[in-house]
Order: sequence, then C-alpha cells, then structure tokens
Amino acid sequence: MTDLVSTFSALADVTRLGIVERLIASGEMPAGELVNDTSISAPAVSRHLKVLRQAGLIQQRSWGNRRLYSVRPESLKAIADWTTDHRAFWEAGLQRLETLLAEESND
Repeated sequence: MTDLVSTFSALADVTRLGIVERLIASGEMPAGELVNDTSISAPAVSRHLKVLRQAGLIQQRSWGNRRLYSVRPESLKAIADWTTDHRAFWEAGLQRLETLLAEESND
C-alpha cells in the first residue's frame, strides 16, 4: 500500500500527471522536450521528474549527454490492479443496494 500512496501522491500534481500522460502518449522523451511543452522552468520540470522517479512511475536512462524518460509499465499495472480490485468491491455493494431498494419498493 505504501507504494500506491507515493504513486497517487506523485500523480496528484497536475504537472506531474501531465508529464506521465505525455510519456504514455509519446513514449520515451528527453527532458528538454518535456520542458518545451510546459510553461515552467527546466529546473522545475527536473524536480517533477525526480518526484516521479522516486515514486517509481518513470525511469531515466542516459544516452550520451541526454537524459531520456519513459513510464514504467509495472507502475501503471499496479494502479490498474488496485482500480480493478476496488471496482469489484463497489459493484458488489451497489448490486446489494439495488436489490435492497427493489425489495423495499415491492413491499
């Protein structure tokens, strides 16, 4: 659960969520290109990338003097698994509520 807390905490920031969405859509990208698509400074983007790396959402690799960033698929799978588990819980609860309401309306 601790990993999910840091994951959701990192994604709670609109800039970081935007970076992750951009990396999902475009694939691996250099930091400079991520900076060009925002209205914030390069050091600010760098701090956001550090938070995303520490949360395990993205990975960094070096290519010459460039830093390339990509989403870690296993982190997205963890989010999807958590969502699926909780979806089943809520669907079961809503089904019980629907049954109860139907029984009360028949009385």
